[in-house]
Amino acid sequence: MTAWWQSGTIYQVYPRSFQDSDGDGIGDLKGIEARLDHLVALGVDALWISPIFPSPMRDFGYDVADYCGIDPRFGTLADFDALLAAAHDRGLKLLLDFVPNHSSTDHPWFRESRSSRDNPKRDWYIWHDPAPDGGPPNNWISDFGGSAWEYDPATGQYYYHAFLKEQADLNWRNPDLRAAMMDALRFWFDRGVDGFRIDVLWHMVKHAGFPDNPPNPAYRPEMGEMHAVLQLHSTDQPDVHAIAADMRAIADSYDGDRVLIGEIYLPVERLMHYYGLDAPEVHLPFNFQLIDAPWDARHLAQMIAEYEAALPPGGWPNWVLGNHDRPRIATRVGLGQARVAAVLLLTLRGTPTLYYGDEIGLTDVAIPATRVQDPRELREPGLGLGRDPVRTPMPWNASDHAGFSTGEPWLPLNPDWPTRNVAAQSGDAGSMLALHRDLLNLRRKHDALAIGDFALIEAAGDVLAYERRHGDERIVVALNLGATPQPVTLPAGDILLGTLPGRGEPGLLRPDEAVILLITR
Repeated sequence: MTAWWQSGTIYQVYPRSFQDSDGDGIGDLKGIEARLDHLVALGVDALWISPIFPSPMRDFGYDVADYCGIDPRFGTLADFDALLAAAHDRGLKLLLDFVPNHSSTDHPWFRESRSSRDNPKRDWYIWHDPAPDGGPPNNWISDFGGSAWEYDPATGQYYYHAFLKEQADLNWRNPDLRAAMMDALRFWFDRGVDGFRIDVLWHMVKHAGFPDNPPNPAYRPEMGEMHAVLQLHSTDQPDVHAIAADMRAIADSYDGDRVLIGEIYLPVERLMHYYGLDAPEVHLPFNFQLIDAPWDARHLAQMIAEYEAALPPGGWPNWVLGNHDRPRIATRVGLGQARVAAVLLLTLRGTPTLYYGDEIGLTDVAIPATRVQDPRELREPGLGLGRDPVRTPMPWNASDHAGFSTGEPWLPLNPDWPTRNVAAQSGDAGSMLALHRDLLNLRRKHDALAIGDFALIEAAGDVLAYERRHGDERIVVALNLGATPQPVTLPAGDILLGTLPGRGEPGLLRPDEAVILLITR
């Protein structure tokens, strides 16, 4: 039998930017509940909500101060329970974002840990003596730039932080910490959540000897300081797999096909390890290859084939075009190709994850210097690493503030919001929103697209083509990833969907055209 997360589509909600219900300019849980019908009409199966736990918001929720609560900016536990019930009533699954690598330094655990060297929670975090010269213990660099070590004068040691100094890394080698975090997972599973996306899973364990990371010979300053060294010893350590297996065992102990998705930015051969080495680990190690891949048909064909070939027995694939950290697909490839990309995402074999706003073709929004919020941009300005441009509020209609809030939104809206919004596209059969609805409807109607086998079809130039098959049903997908007409030879079939109106010349794909064919012979 197929689990819901194999045949389904996941939709990522960035809660600050989805819908505000109280006029403070920040999205919240009641706002998400008010917009659930949009997700139903779109045709997705689950929503994943980025962190909503109590937090000082120095990294906008990824600095958790309580793993078993709701930040007042978003609402209350009662609001969460109401949202969960409303989602389930509509047949939608709900996933939360678990942040196990680090906590806020405002977390009571860290305050205890910092209070003295002999506090029982001292070892819940990663403390180390200074180097002989009094400096940091090693050369590890924060992902946000600068040393990953922060000195604490009161206790005379450094603590480790892979991100901001206000995000202290947890010590997963400590059994008491490990048990407390597993209890946090159970807390939310007991409330009925359907799974978790696990933040920076590959970061969670560090080399016990804390050796220096080797220098990166390919480093260029515009890459960001974190890339000055290769994170050989500070990430992807063998002990992380036992932790992931324990999380999986907890998920599997609940009914209803609970799912774990791991955020893991690693080469494919190492990514595959997170399906499970000695025991099952996460169900879906996030596959981010489409985010960074050159938009070239031959490159994508090879990448897809190599990914499919690398999957372990029973490993289910997944695909992502964008998220809250990376530039939007419409910015990367243009609006015409963004339609082609939508067809690619929603017809490849595996579970697709759709980022809010991509269904209406949102692009990155230029953020004035006076309105920058993201600590990534504030710490290393001008490198294009800031994440605010992809976290802007969802434009729902042409009313004030695009229907997102009655107050000033926390980030600027997309400049074209009066015309690029959900309401404007809802009645337009040729809109990006209509395309997504049609694609998701096809996934529901055709098992070949939802769970079928996958095989590349030989193609040349800018054409990427493949077949999906389930039982007697055969569907062919052909995409022109270029700006000129491309010859293509396809089997006879009925067009189920096309990204352009009408029919082009036989044997040619028009620029920015993708077609889905139901093979009739």
